[in-house]
Amino acid sequence: MPDPFDATSRPVSFPTRRAVLTGLTGVGATWVLAACGSGGSNASGSPSASGSASASVSAAASPSPTSTPKPELPGGGTRLFPGRRFVALYGSPGIPSLGLLGEQDLEESITRAQELAASYEGTSREPVMPAFEIISTVATASEGPTGEYTSAVDMDVLREWVEAAAESDIYVILDLQPGLSDFLTQAKHFEDLLLEPHVGLALDPEWRLQPGQRHMAQIGQVQADEVNATTEWLATLVAENNLPEKLVILHQFQLRMIVDREKVAERPGLALLVHADGHGTPGQKMDTYRTLTKDLAPHVRIGWKNFIDEDNPTFTPSETMDIVPKPWFVSYQ
Repeated sequence: MPDPFDATSRPVSFPTRRAVLTGLTGVGATWVLAACGSGGSNASGSPSASGSASASVSAAASPSPTSTPKPELPGGGTRLFPGRRFVALYGSPGIPSLGLLGEQDLEESITRAQELAASYEGTSREPVMPAFEIISTVATASEGPTGEYTSAVDMDVLREWVEAAAESDIYVILDLQPGLSDFLTQAKHFEDLLLEPHVGLALDPEWRLQPGQRHMAQIGQVQADEVNATTEWLATLVAENNLPEKLVILHQFQLRMIVDREKVAERPGLALLVHADGHGTPGQKMDTYRTLTKDLAPHVRIGWKNFIDEDNPTFTPSETMDIVPKPWFVSYQ
């Protein structure tokens, strides 16, 4: 039997996820299409203090353009790295079995994320910021109304979490588990939320199915071309709306999960990060981490996941930040 925590193999049957999938016939039930749109702002010039009225009218009619500054990220600035690292609660609102984020209500999740990030104080030269990684489309056991084995979290619930996070300087990543859909299609459904300066995107190929496949029977995978189509759309959204840099996470625990990973393109306005999702003993986790970081493109950073129940034992903050290379994003499930 293959090693379940090796980067080239992992079991498709682990009890917590199977139990959740069995009960998820539709989280949030149906897609809610986000209102899409972008708006620009017009700058107006000031007429000269001297001159005729006609000159003043002419000056007013031909204003000098001024640039609108980009909104800043939590913690300040418009570039994510190398000025900060992140520690995140992972999960989905109201579903405790999917991760720490769903084990308490919104206000308690904010406090827990802040306390978790604070526990990393002194482990990094860079400040460690709190984050939410919210599973926004959930892999389901039944095909659901769309026939795609995926269900979106209610948009009103997501917006409540996104807005509360902004008020508390918490970065948000929307995690996609597309089933038989695709990452670009699902990302576009969340355009309205992705227009927020503190919201990024995560693609989880484990739950990207091909026709005839089912969750927990096969581990999904994604082609680099699909990743590139998604990031091209997102980079355009960032550029057209003068947004700060956005984080894009690619989840991975097997090399086969991202086909032609070396072809994943660098995008202006986006910070790409491969997130090592292996769980188990420290030795097993490090084997996965070393395999995934080998030959990683220079423009792609690396992340790490700590599993509270599945790791034996769970790494402490100092142990996590002693990993080489040091992870830029750490999530807790």
